[in-house]
Amino acid sequence: MFMSMNGGLWARRGEPAAAAPSVIPLPDRSADPAERFKFLVCVDGSPQSRAALRFAALRARNTGGLLALLHICEPVDCHGWMRVADTMEAEQREEAECLLQDLAGEVWALTGIRPELNFRRGTIGTEILEAIREDGDIHALVVGAAPPSARKGKLISWLAGELAGSLDIPLVIVPGNLTERQIDRLA
Repeated sequence: MFMSMNGGLWARRGEPAAAAPSVIPLPDRSADPAERFKFLVCVDGSPQSRAALRFAALRARNTGGLLALLHICEPVDCHGWMRVADTMEAEQREEAECLLQDLAGEVWALTGIRPELNFRRGTIGTEILEAIREDGDIHALVVGAAPPSARKGKLISWLAGELAGSLDIPLVIVPGNLTERQIDRLA
């Protein structure tokens, strides 16, 4: 046996190869948070966002990474009815906070990770880009895709089309129709 330059053991010709370690070491969670891989997941409580959340949470756990959840509410449009708009926005915010807390509890129960919780108001695509730019530590954007029969919005098309060349982090699209078992195997 001899040691390679990176410290690995290699068998010489004619010698039996060393057995591979039977235990895979756990990721180093003591690393500086700035050096850990952070996944940003866009969540809205839909089945497809829950699939994306499960995938990202398990990937974060399996890689020693971090997780951030982002919920975006589009502005309320009540022309000339400011009090109505303010009340609706306050209700949206309260619902968003409850959703984020519920999802954070699910993540904690599944992985033992406490995710960062983020709420923003504005146009969805623009707010996603702003959240990534402002954070500076996001390494991957994870979104869930609805099956073709259930698609309402155009977020995935917009993200893939508009950001294809300008997004400097990977865009991970998780099909919303995957089972928990399929997601667990992929993550």
